[in-house]
Amino acid sequence: MGLTVENLTKRFGEKTAIHHLNFVMEEPGVFGLLGTNGAGKTTTIRSILGIMQPDEGKALWNGKKITRDTLAFGYLPEERGIYMKAKVLEQLIYFGMLRGMKKAEAKQSAQELMEQLQVTEYQNMQAEKLSKGNQQKIQLIAAIIHRPQLIFLDEPFSGLDPVNAAVLRNLVKKLVKEGKYIILSTHQMETVEEYCKNLVILDRGKALLSGTLKDIKRAYGRSNLIVSAEKDVRDIARQEGLEVFEERAAETEYKIQSEEMACRFLKHMLAEEIYPLKFQIMEPSLQEIFVKKAGESR
Repeated sequence: MGLTVENLTKRFGEKTAIHHLNFVMEEPGVFGLLGTNGAGKTTTIRSILGIMQPDEGKALWNGKKITRDTLAFGYLPEERGIYMKAKVLEQLIYFGMLRGMKKAEAKQSAQELMEQLQVTEYQNMQAEKLSKGNQQKIQLIAAIIHRPQLIFLDEPFSGLDPVNAAVLRNLVKKLVKEGKYIILSTHQMETVEEYCKNLVILDRGKALLSGTLKDIKRAYGRSNLIVSAEKDVRDIARQEGLEVFEERAAETEYKIQSEEMACRFLKHMLAEEIYPLKFQIMEPSLQEIFVKKAGESR
């Protein structure tokens, strides 16, 4: 049955932080919880886990209310918190034992995860001596050391450099292969496009869009055209009615009203003996869809 969120609502005084939120995660994988800062993502996670008591609605795991007793879940909060003066391996073993693991079992799990996240060399160091990126990795290990089935990651890539972000991505992919259910909260739309089959986009606590990534993008059609050519084709694009969406160093992205418009543009280029290095019709990015949908709701 997986995770079911029904009519979840959370208020703080007169402000409603979450408005009657509904979604279901029926299969292992990564579910995207998207939105800008302040959209209600963290409040949603804490209400699901019972850290905050929702005013209405409920969250169920296999038909039962989520508690530490009914489900071993993992939670990486946006606010990082590890013991700075404690040695890395010692505190990871401690966190594992807090979650019911035996000391030897916790040590083995910690060392395996440290190897996967490439932080083994720091196991006997105080956490305060690690970089912020490596501290973040240690906190992630603390969140999943007990090998939970359901994992909540709140902005896990925030502050990571590209190398460490790639290491974390590989771990997430491994967790998915192991059959884990992962709720990924982020404002980084490109990250969701890489991982998530299903998602909810929040704006001021309301669900703007929900469903599969494929269906959401398909609903907006193939309205973007990316072109790269050795010669400047902007005059031709204007003549054919194309609107520049974004100019990049080596290519230009246009908005098109139909694929026929793109075909006319290509024929015009070829008639001028300009041959494209790249000519790709695409669906809009999730970032573009979000900006458009959020603008419509205000």
